[in-house]
Amino acid sequence: MKNWQIIRRFEQLPDLPVLADVDVLVIGGGAAGVAAAETAGASGKNTWLIEKYGFCGGAAVAGLSGTICGMYMASNNENAQPEQVVFGFTERFRSELAERGGVTAPQRYGKTFTVTHDPLIWREVADDLLEQANVTTLFHTAVTGVIMDKDTFKGVVIESNAGQSVILAKMIVDASGDAALIARAGMDYYFGDEGRIQNPTMFFRIAEVDMDKYLDYYGEDTICPPKVTENILAANASGEFDLPRHKIWIFPTTRPGELMVNATRLAGQDGRMLNVIDPKDFTEAEVFGRRQVREYTKFLNQFVPGCERAYVVDTGVEVGIRQTRSIVGVETLTNDDVVSCRKRSDGICRTPWPIELHSGDKPKLHWLLDDYYDVPYNTLVPIVGENIIVAGRCLSAEHEALASARVTAQCFEYGHAAGIAVVKAITENKRIRDLKGQDIRNVMIHNGSAL
Repeated sequence: MKNWQIIRRFEQLPDLPVLADVDVLVIGGGAAGVAAAETAGASGKNTWLIEKYGFCGGAAVAGLSGTICGMYMASNNENAQPEQVVFGFTERFRSELAERGGVTAPQRYGKTFTVTHDPLIWREVADDLLEQANVTTLFHTAVTGVIMDKDTFKGVVIESNAGQSVILAKMIVDASGDAALIARAGMDYYFGDEGRIQNPTMFFRIAEVDMDKYLDYYGEDTICPPKVTENILAANASGEFDLPRHKIWIFPTTRPGELMVNATRLAGQDGRMLNVIDPKDFTEAEVFGRRQVREYTKFLNQFVPGCERAYVVDTGVEVGIRQTRSIVGVETLTNDDVVSCRKRSDGICRTPWPIELHSGDKPKLHWLLDDYYDVPYNTLVPIVGENIIVAGRCLSAEHEALASARVTAQCFEYGHAAGIAVVKAITENKRIRDLKGQDIRNVMIHNGSAL
């Protein structure tokens, strides 16, 4: 990002209006941010949430990723039934979706299961939970700077069409997904494996599908059968198609005759990796992502029975972002922690999801069979920085470990843990880094998490 300057820290209060002085400030309204804000607000703390879009949801809604992955165990048993091992805030949110008809029953995803949600109902559930917890939400607002006292976060500078203002806070949760506050303060972060990160993708939905005909051909597994991959390769060989990804994933939604499709693979037109932190790369991903959506829809029309009359309903508001910045944390989730299914007394989230690495020419899947690992609390705590904790995909994790740990069910629980941590830090007058993971875990268990 040599053409951009990210660090913008104020060592004293800038000459701007102070909009609020709050207990807890959450930046980002994705799964992690909603969970953190609701948890803190419901605990009686004056909590504000800042979100750049006009709705909550992050990658799940703006990116249209559309599934709550990471709740269920994986197994080689073809007759295995869904075994849910992640509960807590994740299950609260899923249950709220279900009450409104906004989530499907578990669907087969290779050796495990997932559920598909309605993105509009997701927004409405988030709105209601935040309102019930007395959280003040500011949509259409962005953070442009941080207010610091040496290594201690004191507040942020925000900007909207109304102008600029300041929010001061006792504790901050960086749930931006991009470690935006950590970066603006000039603190340590990194991109994947020596700069190599996972590809973004453009999700899309198609309607007017003959579902009986489609399911009879495609099957119940949302990961495509070999015959679909063979047809993609044959379509490319004909010269009439340009379909860069050969193994695609298709999910029935809550709506009749509708499918959500995860098929695109977005790299630079010169073959380079795209890092969507850079708006030039982000723009290229958006433009060519939409073009790939049309190409894959044409393929589905011609090669997948039941999709002959299908048309694109919409794409994501933005490309689906799998990975950008990761913080340097007090502790780092390692690749070995994941593949060895390591359990932790300070674990704040179970993760049974496979290493699902979208980097290079084809996805890499490493299944965790009949087991899970624990994500430790201190992966959310930056190695430098006070009054701040992160929640979401920017936790401290090695490249392949993050390819498992970044999914929605886990992000809900990271936010749940972060919300508990900031409340405890205020109530007990402690630094976030001095809190014990076991104590955070005990509160989560009391709140319904399975740990």
